[in-house]
Amino acid sequence: MNAFAAKTVAALSGLVIALAATTATAGPAQAGPAPQTDWQAAWIAAPQRASTGFAPNWSEEGFTGQSVRQVVRLTTGGSSVRIRLSNDYGSSPVHLNGATIAYAAQGASVRPESVRRLTFDHAPSADIPARGGLASDPVRLDTRPFQSVTVTLYFAGTTGPATFHAQGFATSYRAQGDHRTDTTAGAYRQTTHSWYYLSGVDVSGGNKTGKGVVTFGDSITDGFASTDGANNRYPDELAERLAATGQARPVLNAGIGGNLVLNDSAWYGDHSAARFRRDVLDQPGVGTVVVLEGVNDIGFSETDTPTYKPAPVVSADEMIAGYRRLISQAHAKGIKVVGATLLPFKNSDHWGTHAAAVSDTVNQWIRTSGAYDAVVDLDRGMAAPGDPDALNPAYDSGDHLHPNDAGYTAMARLVADQLTPRAR
Repeated sequence: MNAFAAKTVAALSGLVIALAATTATAGPAQAGPAPQTDWQAAWIAAPQRASTGFAPNWSEEGFTGQSVRQVVRLTTGGSSVRIRLSNDYGSSPVHLNGATIAYAAQGASVRPESVRRLTFDHAPSADIPARGGLASDPVRLDTRPFQSVTVTLYFAGTTGPATFHAQGFATSYRAQGDHRTDTTAGAYRQTTHSWYYLSGVDVSGGNKTGKGVVTFGDSITDGFASTDGANNRYPDELAERLAATGQARPVLNAGIGGNLVLNDSAWYGDHSAARFRRDVLDQPGVGTVVVLEGVNDIGFSETDTPTYKPAPVVSADEMIAGYRRLISQAHAKGIKVVGATLLPFKNSDHWGTHAAAVSDTVNQWIRTSGAYDAVVDLDRGMAAPGDPDALNPAYDSGDHLHPNDAGYTAMARLVADQLTPRAR
């Protein structure tokens, strides 16, 4: 290990210790309602329509007389919290009989002193409207950056298919009956790796930091191939790196595995421009978006994977027009846009003559067009020594497309280096 690597390991080790200490020493929760204040998104998940997906999930069956407990890690703290729920893909309202939020403990257990019952317009239950969303009332709960909280939802009736986020790379839990206030994990005997209805956790009253950063993209942003439950997705690593270098900012993950710039998909969500307002522009407290998307648009036509067929063959000009739409939307809202070049993907199932040519053209445009407020060159920064078209083996999860944990850490470093004052 060279000196730079040793220093990096030491710094990250110190950060992990500091984060653990911060979580362990979070101040006691305060009871009672909280006043309405300015909100900052501390965690988000991009909603998707119910689907079979890549792994077993509960979205198509929904919930009947069940509690679902979900664990999420916040990237900024405050003295008050609220949750946001999405029924964007529901054809009828979903009745929520109650919800709680608490500090996470081990697995599905929570810290007893922290359990807070949530209300909605001062009522303990509410309907999540069809094709719409619902926010809870504020509740006092002291939270710290990088602290995990649980949100527990109870549905006494039948929800039908559930709006969800397919690939959470974290464990969610289900129990029969009303177990919103349980502090132990005993009733939560079923698990999944998706999030259901929960689309955001916001905080207020914390120490002021820079405006939030939304990372917008596909499975590479979503965290595919990162270690489950370890918060090693590149947005997680980015938030940690910014905090470690004195530039703390909330980082919000708006990735959806398989997502496309130009086309909708039953499994992979609405295309980029269709979901950009919901997942980026309307998030509270956001100042910057990092756009990393397009490898599926140009690569699905090269693969035999049956999950997106027929896959249109797209041109570089079509891709660039799609990026320009996102940039225009963000700039109209006063949000800065960091453009990320597509990672090398030679030898993956997305690779082929056409995909290679379009990728080269698109990446060169991202670097040189001046359309973005800043550019992070992941194509060059993540490439294998001696082969600029291939992902560095040290960063390769094994499919030559998705990074491993070390690769996501490297991505975070490259992106953090571009989050300069001009990109804020």
